[in-house]
Amino acid sequence: MKEVKHHRQQNLCETRPAYRQGRKLTAVKSYTVTAESQHLFIYGVPKIQLFSELKTLCSKYGKIVKIHLVADHKTEIFTECYHVVYESVEVAKRAKRQLDTRSFYGGLLHVCYTPEFETVEETRNKLLSRAQGILNYKG
Repeated sequence: MKEVKHHRQQNLCETRPAYRQGRKLTAVKSYTVTAESQHLFIYGVPKIQLFSELKTLCSKYGKIVKIHLVADHKTEIFTECYHVVYESVEVAKRAKRQLDTRSFYGGLLHVCYTPEFETVEETRNKLLSRAQGILNYKG
């Protein structure tokens, strides 16, 4: 599988003004509706048969449609990458926010969206859902 630029982990921002800095350092990154996805790649899972533990951890954030090991993907030594599909983009966003840079059995997880795995129907539903959310906004 070819490495994609948006799967690489970014450096943390250390030049943010103090009044804008939260409790922990984060990378500066914004996502468009099309870049967010219900499909996630989870990197940094130690290579010690942690499938069921990872599935349990991921299911805390919402219903998982599918989870499997990505065998042919370039990873760091002694780690694995998993492809997790949640039932909705909102659930995947919550999971990504909570799991990214989390310690997991001695490794640090890196979570990224993988919209390139979406079907046309999933993309259509995501865009329609966002449009409906904007129409119903009462700000």
